Amino acid sequence: MRDLFEDGPHLTPILSFQEREPAVTDVEHPLTKGTAVEQTGRSRNSAEGARSGGSLQTITLREGADLDGFRAAARLLAAASVPPDRVVWSIGQAPGLFGQVAQPESGSDAPLSLPRAAADLIRMVVPHRDPERYALLYTLIWRVTHGERGLMEVGSDPLVHRLDRMRKAIARDLHKMHAFLRFRRTEADGVERFVAWFEPDHHILEAASTFFVARFRSLNWSILTPDGSAHWDGDTLTFGPPGRREDAPEADGFEAGWRDYYESTFNPARTNLAAMRAEMPKKYWRNMPETAAIPGLVRAASARTDAMIEREPQMPTKRNPAKAVAAMSDQDPASLEELNAIIRRSEPLVPGATQAVLGEGPAHAAIAFVGEQPGDQEDRQGRPFVGPAGQLLSRAMADAGIERNAAYLTNAVKHFKFEERGKRRIHQKPTAGEVSHYRWWLDRELDFVAPKLVVALGATAVLALTGKAIPITRARGPASFGKAYEGFITVHPSYLLRLPDEAKEDAYVAFVADLKRVGDLARELGA
Repeated sequence: MRDLFEDGPHLTPILSFQEREPAVTDVEHPLTKGTAVEQTGRSRNSAEGARSGGSLQTITLREGADLDGFRAAARLLAAASVPPDRVVWSIGQAPGLFGQVAQPESGSDAPLSLPRAAADLIRMVVPHRDPERYALLYTLIWRVTHGERGLMEVGSDPLVHRLDRMRKAIARDLHKMHAFLRFRRTEADGVERFVAWFEPDHHILEAASTFFVARFRSLNWSILTPDGSAHWDGDTLTFGPPGRREDAPEADGFEAGWRDYYESTFNPARTNLAAMRAEMPKKYWRNMPETAAIPGLVRAASARTDAMIEREPQMPTKRNPAKAVAAMSDQDPASLEELNAIIRRSEPLVPGATQAVLGEGPAHAAIAFVGEQPGDQEDRQGRPFVGPAGQLLSRAMADAGIERNAAYLTNAVKHFKFEERGKRRIHQKPTAGEVSHYRWWLDRELDFVAPKLVVALGATAVLALTGKAIPITRARGPASFGKAYEGFITVHPSYLLRLPDEAKEDAYVAFVADLKRVGDLARELGA
């Protein structure tokens, strides 16, 4: 069992208990019609009093998904033993429409204990657009707390069945928003922000926003909908008034990349237009850049499938990373941009990665940080050090007085190596052979950047820079990598994340101390 109100902030609802004269005729309430509610004591007296001429209670909640307002109202109504047929639920109207406020009886602070399934169902259904949702949910609460504790197990009950259909509609709407929302890049006053327009079927903006916070924590973004807007600044999630389609940008530089990715993953042999439209209705297409390619892909699907069938079957070629590196090095790039273009076009030397994650920072930064490899978030976003370890590194750099934007950040291995466990992608450490295959890229990259000081973050970075496996605890501090630049060895920030809580603070202080020494060395070198 759980208290319906045990978690989440309790915002002040637009909430009023108001009296009005009941109808002259005694009409049975449609939401409780046919329900077997065993009422005893105070509940029976309250219900009988209401049917014999008691007052109706009007509850006014805010527009949208007012879960906190409904929680507060349901608690007060239940404490006052007000049955569902004596409650009128109103949305977005001002209080005071039907006379003076009639406060419920004392005892409203008592917890309202519900089965977990009922509490979870309430949270899911509140965002639904059905204007009767609050009346239906309070009827559910009343029945569960008045003799039908096992109601949620009766799937054939009309009320339970209807609410479950509403729950499924919300789940589908959340899935569509997670899958089909597309951010587009904008810039104002030198500040980068990603903006998306979306038209959900229900009031799911607040419920869906936590997904995007977790997915794009390091970015500033805004989601605009006809009902409201959500804004993330890298630290705080806020909600604002409705947006307009014209407030969202029409296109950005990532559009071509989305289309290329979609076209490369499109399988003509599995084209099913009915299933495609069912999963991705056309209402979402105009907000998704890749959908512009669908008509052409569909038209060509039959011919492409026939060509695939006619081709002679071939055995897959064995991967040869050394040969691939040799072929790339023969291209002899003349600039960092040309090198990055080669890396971007190359096949991953470790399997499974979405894309190559290139270095980021000024072309001639005084300090370059070299990590191990991209993580899950880096692979998804295509930028280095944006996941949990990267955020910790940014914090430590700030505490040490090093501006992240002034440093160059890259990795020894340019692709994410992982093992899939269910829906999660678990990091796997690259082998010495894989690190060796990527050394050509790293050496050329640092030649073009030409930093005065290179910081090796962790053992893999040390191996890539020196060709030797050196224990970090023994080599931590200034080092020579046998290059034109000076070196410094310290731990990788992910090491700090893996430590037990009691050891993290001291390890973080030591890490910041290392970075302060890095800053001092850079200044001594004239940076």
